[in-house]
Amino acid sequence: MTHYPHLLAPGRIGQLELRNRIVMAPMGSNFAEADGHCGERIQAYYEARAAGGAGLLIMGVCSIAYPAGTAEPYQVGVSSDDFLPGLSALTARVHKHGAKIAMQLQHAGKVAVRDMAEGRPIWVPSIPPAVNTNMMAALTREELSTFVSSSKRREGGAAIRVMDQADIAQMVEWFAAAAERAQRAGFDGVEIHAAHNYIIAGFLSAYYNQRDDEYGGPLENRARLLLEVLAAVRARVGADFPVWLRLDAYELRTPGGITLEDAKTVAVMAEGAGADAVSVSAYAAVTEGVAFTEAPLVHQPGGYLEWAAAIRKEIDIPVIAVGRVEPEAGDQSIAQGRCDFVAMGRKLLADPELPNKLIAGRPQDLRPCIYCYACVSQIFINQRVKCAVNPRTGHEAELVIAPAATPRHVVVVGGGPAGMEAARVAALRGHRVTLLERSDRLGGTLFFAALAYAENGRLLDHLVEQVRNLPIEVRYNSEATPQLLRELGADTVLVATGARRAAPAIPGAEQDHVWSGDELRRLLTGDRAEEIAKRKLSLTQRAMMKAGSLVGVTDSTAAMQKLSHVWMPLGKRVVIVGGGLVGLELAEFLIERGREVCVLESGPSLGRELAIVRRWRVLHGLQEHQAQLLTGVEVQSIGRNKVSYVSAEGVTVEVAADSVVLAIGAEPDDSLARELAAAGLPVSSIGDCEQIGYIEGAMASGLRAGCAV
Repeated sequence: MTHYPHLLAPGRIGQLELRNRIVMAPMGSNFAEADGHCGERIQAYYEARAAGGAGLLIMGVCSIAYPAGTAEPYQVGVSSDDFLPGLSALTARVHKHGAKIAMQLQHAGKVAVRDMAEGRPIWVPSIPPAVNTNMMAALTREELSTFVSSSKRREGGAAIRVMDQADIAQMVEWFAAAAERAQRAGFDGVEIHAAHNYIIAGFLSAYYNQRDDEYGGPLENRARLLLEVLAAVRARVGADFPVWLRLDAYELRTPGGITLEDAKTVAVMAEGAGADAVSVSAYAAVTEGVAFTEAPLVHQPGGYLEWAAAIRKEIDIPVIAVGRVEPEAGDQSIAQGRCDFVAMGRKLLADPELPNKLIAGRPQDLRPCIYCYACVSQIFINQRVKCAVNPRTGHEAELVIAPAATPRHVVVVGGGPAGMEAARVAALRGHRVTLLERSDRLGGTLFFAALAYAENGRLLDHLVEQVRNLPIEVRYNSEATPQLLRELGADTVLVATGARRAAPAIPGAEQDHVWSGDELRRLLTGDRAEEIAKRKLSLTQRAMMKAGSLVGVTDSTAAMQKLSHVWMPLGKRVVIVGGGLVGLELAEFLIERGREVCVLESGPSLGRELAIVRRWRVLHGLQEHQAQLLTGVEVQSIGRNKVSYVSAEGVTVEVAADSVVLAIGAEPDDSLARELAAAGLPVSSIGDCEQIGYIEGAMASGLRAGCAV
């Protein structure tokens, strides 16, 4: 505890005593059953976070009027006593691990897209202004067919119900009854959701609330619904039951929306009305997709800490800070009195054991969130939340890392993410594990992915650290042959050698200034780089490469990031053929290094393998830097200084190119697995050599293989 003495110190919210200051942030998970009940999936999910050591879990977006007012298809209901058995079972499972759990009470108001989809009127303080957004432009046809969007649904003429006095009284009663029901189910407190565009935030916002009665106009009127809800809840649950609220510090991209001054005033009002704490968040109108990563799912580290600190100065009750807060920053903020608790969402999806690891003094073992947005992107397409780096999220009950009944010798071939994860899990289960890697370092394509997107480097460092700290024998520069595997006495072989990236049949693709993604990866990461350098680089370029010491620092993605700004074998104007995940992340990487980039994609969509929210960010960044992004094109030929293609309109076009990168043609490569199987060895293929799945697929495949052996 010496490293995080403030974050790991006990805390109190009202009468609720907590073992530390780490809070699991409330998040919609889509882990409830289709009828709103809490089944095994969601119970196991919260139990894992309780066992992981968090002081308080907040169960997100629990629907007070279920199914009315819902925004997700698998949202938790708390609108009748029928939900009590599942809710009570969930709290019991959390409590047996020493954690506390609160319920966040929510009515989605104008963004109750399930109401729109299912024909119920949406409840609002006043007619909401029309939403203008380009967020749909980046979606694939498949995503558009299932996308959740209030702006999309409203075009079809969704019924809107401007709340009258009786509706307001009903809303207050729904909140109060739900709070009392949560108390009976064994919850330790409730959080009133007064943020994120939901019903109470709609009343608080001068932009969305255009009423002319006592619930509209000045802030004291716009806050009336919140204060009535707080009073009714307090009357129903008693003086000692903890009640607090989640509040927007700002409504970004919203002219006349909630400001920090409004939030300060409302926080003071809430304290006066008996609230025990304030959780400080924010919201941004989604005028474009990237806005979602300004708020509520902030990309900037510690993005809301200043606002939390400003509100903390105004009130005497605790403040919960949220928004990509690292443990170090959280500990420091608590020490400085800028907040009292730190809520973590994505971090606890990636590693439920985060608190326990901090308590044990093992921060180096934290599995990092890589901010790929795979989790929240699921919500937009009506799917259950997932985590790219932790495949067990939402599958805790079925994916269990249990001791092996019969320990065996497991040989893993390939030290990429699938191989390292399989080796890690197999070793944890008690197997003897040998990992064969043909190069002189671990990482595989993840090393190159870490150059393209620095957050991936944290996952690479984590996996390498786990392999090194477990009883796993790693053999570098080792080719897996039937003879070697027999000499090792392998009981089972897991082949994780990755994908094949064949050059497409484009005239001119064989030229020296044309690079396959695989060639570029090998050159920049030192994986048999010399044979690529001899074939593709001039003597001057090879001298520059050696002077830059690119080969020899390949264990450090941070060093590679810096050196790649100084030297790369690509000219000023780069054409990337292929606009999938690899092509777009490579374009992002090159633009940061001063290149002019043109991406040519044959299909109708860009970045389809990227999670929706991450895709919004990447495309926004590329467009800001004026990259050419073209879809529906067919590349005809590659010349010495140009690429010819036929546009979507059927016109032949030439674009200047000093270098060309082919980011297409990846396909599973199971040739080694077939060779070993033909030699009579017990073999399974995992990762990209089985099915192209990138980081998310590799991690899931590796975990399942490690659990299965």
